Amino acid sequence: MVFAFQGCLSYGTNVRAVSPRAYDLATKDLDPPLAIVDLNAFDANAEDLVRRAAGHPIRLVSKSVRCRHLLERALAKPGFTGLMCYSLAEALWLCGEGLSEDIVVAYPTADHAALRALAADERARNTVTIMVDSPEQLDLVDAAIGREHPEIRVCLELDASWRPLPGLHVGTRRSPVFRPRQAAALARTIGERPGFRLVGVMAYEGQIAGLPDTPAGAVRRAAVRWMQRRSAAELARRRAAAVRAVRAVADLEFVNGGGTGSVESTRADAAVTEIAAGSGLLGPALFDGYSRFRPRPAALFALPVVRVPGSGTATLFSGGYIASGPASGSRLPAPYLPEGLRLLGTEGAGEVQTPVTGKGARDLRVGDRVWLRHAKAGELAERFDEYHLVTGDQVERTVPTYRGEGKNFG
Repeated sequence: MVFAFQGCLSYGTNVRAVSPRAYDLATKDLDPPLAIVDLNAFDANAEDLVRRAAGHPIRLVSKSVRCRHLLERALAKPGFTGLMCYSLAEALWLCGEGLSEDIVVAYPTADHAALRALAADERARNTVTIMVDSPEQLDLVDAAIGREHPEIRVCLELDASWRPLPGLHVGTRRSPVFRPRQAAALARTIGERPGFRLVGVMAYEGQIAGLPDTPAGAVRRAAVRWMQRRSAAELARRRAAAVRAVRAVADLEFVNGGGTGSVESTRADAAVTEIAAGSGLLGPALFDGYSRFRPRPAALFALPVVRVPGSGTATLFSGGYIASGPASGSRLPAPYLPEGLRLLGTEGAGEVQTPVTGKGARDLRVGDRVWLRHAKAGELAERFDEYHLVTGDQVERTVPTYRGEGKNFG
């Protein structure tokens, strides 16, 4: 069933915009569509993440950046250490490029070719840690590379969702390992399996890190904040018990938790030794709805005005860069500059055209450009081959994204 909504969409308009003139001047010799990263904003966001982490090392989440140069820039800053990749093939590539000697793959893998490559590369085996949450994943590794294989580093994922009542699940559906006794049992299984060494525990609290706490409506806002407080308290108790149980049978190197949206509550958990973060570097539109922090918009894309169909409306070329997740208006790109623009509720962001309306559209003419923000951080890099790195009103340099380097990790 398809529903047509009348009206306009205005997600992300609560962020104070900078003058569009600097970005227009910086890219005046470039044809849109194009994407930029404001390096001043990127660096300020990195400093803010380090401040919020309050001494906890930040493991940089690569899927939220997907640009090798920007990963290197962040890792060069004090407070960032190690990478968290989303694919084993990606981890092997970045290991081979020398980006880090400490890489964790955040999701279990079924990539037999990548597992064989990992087993055959001693440097990679000492650098890359894969994720597991069941004995079946160990069986898959054995099937891919043979039972008598070199030692593979593994991290155990503890499910961090909140389950206050039977049948009620709040958060992402990730690991089947929820209780401390389950974590201990899997840790013992890993310890008994030749060719595996358990070195870490990870728990991602998506219901806190990935859920803005300032939704519209006082009742809903209060409910979200109440849930997050209760969830954080429950997780702190359960994670501490699980880590104690796992440490009884394995010598852990790290306990990873959090995300950009939960740095404060994650750092307060004594069991956590490091915090995962990445989206906060680029400040996507979905991060406008948090009360605890406010990253500066750093990643933007420009679209050209190609027609003016009526007073107060301008049509942009392309623009249908829809973010992953539940299908809703929050996944649409957000018009940013000039200020006072909204998407049309009847069209949204289209495959080949994106109409915008509002006060900011009155002065737009054919050939002008409009700057927008993607709802999520890393997915913009899947749309563009390169990022133009801007400082003030100058392009400092142009660098390839993963896509521009011919890399696609699913």
